Amino acid sequence: MSDKKIKAVDFFCSGGGMSCGMLQAGIEVVAGIDHDISCKDTYEANINGAEFIQADVFELQEKALEDKLKLKRNDDNLLLIGCSPCQFWSIINTDKKKSKKSKDLLKEFRRFVEYFNPGYVVVENVPGVLRRKNESGLEDFILWLRTNGYKVHANIHEVSNYGVPQHRKRFTLIANRVNSEEVKPIALNTEKITVRDVLGEHNGFPKVKQGNKDESDFMHSVSGLNELNLERLSLTPHDGGTRLAYVNDERLAPPCHYKKINGFKDIYGRMYWDKPSPTITTKFFSFSNGRFGHPEEDRAISLREGATLQSFPKTYKFVGSSTEKISRMIGNAVPPTYAKAIGKAIIQNYINGKI
Repeated sequence: MSDKKIKAVDFFCSGGGMSCGMLQAGIEVVAGIDHDISCKDTYEANINGAEFIQADVFELQEKALEDKLKLKRNDDNLLLIGCSPCQFWSIINTDKKKSKKSKDLLKEFRRFVEYFNPGYVVVENVPGVLRRKNESGLEDFILWLRTNGYKVHANIHEVSNYGVPQHRKRFTLIANRVNSEEVKPIALNTEKITVRDVLGEHNGFPKVKQGNKDESDFMHSVSGLNELNLERLSLTPHDGGTRLAYVNDERLAPPCHYKKINGFKDIYGRMYWDKPSPTITTKFFSFSNGRFGHPEEDRAISLREGATLQSFPKTYKFVGSSTEKISRMIGNAVPPTYAKAIGKAIIQNYINGKI
């Protein structure tokens, strides 16, 4: 069996969620690539030994990357990861014009896979990229991988099955040409981890009020609430309550929700203690953008609580000039614990293939 470590290059690395999980699994991350320079400080503060490369993948050349990182082509030990920004394929209402360029990122990532022919390839994205696999380039990419000797796993996974205390469905592709085994993320054989398992005073999160500012690296900072939203939240039952508590109050109910008991109930809602959290989006710090109310305190969840529900270690240091930038980094991240489940599956496959 080879004792060489698998080396990973993480394209579209952002603040390092995927890289963090791969490190936890035992994979050596040699570099993270992202065009957004604001991710650099966070990435370098946490992903030890990896180089942050600021580059636009549309302009980055394969040979330049090969020379810079001293990579080898046709290397069984090489893993290329491509978790491109996914707003264009998301079911959430976003500005598709602004994100239109991102729809071709998978095609650009494919250039590097074709050039390096690595032992392993990982792609992680929203389920929409699979529903529109022809337009996204995914269908052609999978065909190319299979034609060139890769065993391909491509499916939608619920990350709460892999140790993440959050409901979040993600498309995951794992391609392997080291052997003929299909590589799947390694699921937990235990009950799902819930909000109660990771948040609350018993987990090191002291009670705070809305608008709390925490300048320490722990970032237990909470957005402020106006008087109307504070009143709404105070009337919302603890542990999973919704806007239905005041749906018939013309003063309190948002005009579009007044007397409407159907439709989106998560808006202005509280999380449940004994369930995984809802999907942590880039707006998780805002009470009015989803079920992001604390289960019992009259506030939205804090930045650190959002990161914890994304399965980042509590020691993970986020560096950013604003709450919005940090929350975007957290909300867009691949949950590290899910990435670890992918990394462990790849290592196990590699060991099996080299015996």
